Amino acid sequence: MIEIIRIIVTLKEFSNDPDVKVMLLSLKAGNLGLNLVAACHVILLDLWWNPSVEDQAIDLAHRIGQIQPVTVTRITIKDTVDDRILALQDKKMIMVASAYGEDDGGSSATRLTVDDLKYLSMV
Repeated sequence: MIEIIRIIVTLKEFSNDPDVKVMLLSLKAGNLGLNLVAACHVILLDLWWNPSVEDQAIDLAHRIGQIQPVTVTRITIKDTVDDRILALQDKKMIMVASAYGEDDGGSSATRLTVDDLKYLSMV
């Protein structure tokens, strides 16, 4: 309960205090339905194998009431697991796009498979 109160106070300060310029959130905390229309820059540092998680975090700044253009930057390191996560994200987006409207559940496109884990860990 204390964490929820702390997030609300921090969000209120970020939204209303012009001296507060930066709010740091983990990707998983940053995709939980918050409204961050005070933000005009989103910087992704921790990639996730499921691109919809990143999309949800980005969409926090694209809520109704946003009056500024939003810039999204993804920072990655070449020749690391980041490259494999980006490739896996591309694969997932292609699977979802090809199955859109054909598979009501969509569960196969959103699960991390054993082969995906092997690919990520270079096994």
